[in-house]
Amino acid sequence: MSHAGPGEFDHGVDCAVVTGALGGVGAWIVDRLADDGVEVVGVDLDRPDGDRPNAQFRAVDLTDMGETWETVHEVDPDAVVHAAAISGPLDDPGTRVFENNTTSTYNALVAAGRADAEVVWTSSQAAYGMLFAEEPWLPDSLPIEEDHERRPEDPYGASKYCGEVVAGTVARRYDVPVTTIRPASVYGPEAERARPQREGFDLEEGELSGNLWSYVDVRDVARMVEAALAADESGHEVYHCVADENYLGQPTAEIIEAVAGELPAECDLEGQQAALSNAKAKARLGWEPAYSWRAADESPSPGIDWR
Repeated sequence: MSHAGPGEFDHGVDCAVVTGALGGVGAWIVDRLADDGVEVVGVDLDRPDGDRPNAQFRAVDLTDMGETWETVHEVDPDAVVHAAAISGPLDDPGTRVFENNTTSTYNALVAAGRADAEVVWTSSQAAYGMLFAEEPWLPDSLPIEEDHERRPEDPYGASKYCGEVVAGTVARRYDVPVTTIRPASVYGPEAERARPQREGFDLEEGELSGNLWSYVDVRDVARMVEAALAADESGHEVYHCVADENYLGQPTAEIIEAVAGELPAECDLEGQQAALSNAKAKARLGWEPAYSWRAADESPSPGIDWR
């Protein structure tokens, strides 16, 4: 395991706006940056009940262009971390999911570009299309790399696909670095982010999972945000954020072949290696996962106590 404490990545950011600050991912990003001494302005539809040192909070509707741009202009941050989204797409109408996610991403990223602020934002593995597909399908190759074709067929995946197009647009138009993070299914120590179940999984009866049993700990997502801010890059770059291994504890290729009946012609998975590759993040950002779901019971972590 790598060191995962404050100061791990030397990003030099003094002030950052974090959207979705009360969410399951955004709150951990706020905590991580604030612990590292960053002056954080957390943005969400509401303000938290408690206080968080090194952080202040504003209630902002990111689908409102005026509110979003005014907030970023007033704060004048070094970086904008956009983690706001409707992240439970099965619980909301598709129109609401798509409109909310695409509009808020456009407003937040363009506001950052106009303020000459670096951008890091969270897309999703759903951009590939497998996660919420009507009929499960196999990727063209394994492990999946960042240049794999994206072909979503659901509102959530489509909203993330559009957000990635916006990210590239902002990087080109405003000449600011923009990093897109595509997390696998996110889990963490909080109750609402329950861990994936692996007990009782039957290869003979199991069905193909849209996430191909890949996962990442929410604290590793927050770490990748800092790693991206510390990277000396320009333009728009995309990185997978995923644990090294699948969460079933069985050889990944054997699982996929058993439930799907076949493997892609190009398959280079070894042992329990995750179906999404994190090699690019390791090579370019110096990031590697520090938290394993399998070790969670051995090293429990408190949740967020200021929301």
